[in-house]
Amino acid sequence: MTRPCPSLHVLALSLLAVLAAAGCSPSDPQAATPGPATPAAEEAADTDTGPTAEGGVALLDGVEAESPGPFDQTSLAPEGREPARQVPDVVYVPTPQEVVDVMLEMADVGADDVLYDLGSGDGRIPITAARRWGTRGVGIDIDPDRIREANAGARKAGVTDKVEFIEGDMFDTDLSDATVVTLYLLPRLNLRLRPTLLGLEPGTRIVTHNYHMGDWEPQAQRIVGDSVVYFWEVPAKTPTFTDDVTD
Repeated sequence: MTRPCPSLHVLALSLLAVLAAAGCSPSDPQAATPGPATPAAEEAADTDTGPTAEGGVALLDGVEAESPGPFDQTSLAPEGREPARQVPDVVYVPTPQEVVDVMLEMADVGADDVLYDLGSGDGRIPITAARRWGTRGVGIDIDPDRIREANAGARKAGVTDKVEFIEGDMFDTDLSDATVVTLYLLPRLNLRLRPTLLGLEPGTRIVTHNYHMGDWEPQAQRIVGDSVVYFWEVPAKTPTFTDDVTD
């Protein structure tokens, strides 16, 4: 008696059983190759996404970035920029041009002056002083984007021979040749800078946008729209204050 040949149906079932035991199916032509990355794996492989803090807040060099304020912070700097080497002490907000003009008028800048702008941003204060009065200017900013933007503005204004923009920390800057210093910082930063400013040559002019110098009373002030401009001259004798900052 001869053994009957297995039917095609039986052979198909046997094949399915073998494939199932191997962990694949006849409809899966990619079973022998690695499958697509999971969302978690794709996220880990995405080098364009930086680390985030809890709640999805972006981190810059491990420090939680400040949220942008309600100001127009449009930048001329190119895309694909590198982050600042250090996190700035303040969020960049440009001084309105009408305030810049009043600051420079109150400082009575001229061609013989050397103006230092601390936290110079897009460089509009030194650029305006150079363009209108022929003043030599130095801008200090810790953000390389702002330095690139300021240099672009200087080229456009045709004053690259009169202004210089330095990427650096204003607290480490040598101001000894300054005859005018301009600032748009926060009060606590003004107070930290006050001993340095008072150590400059008597008669050096200091002008700030909006923020005072604590117990050092300004010699003049002007309201410009929603802003206040304060003016001082460095005295021959350094005053003593009760609100000195030591850090």
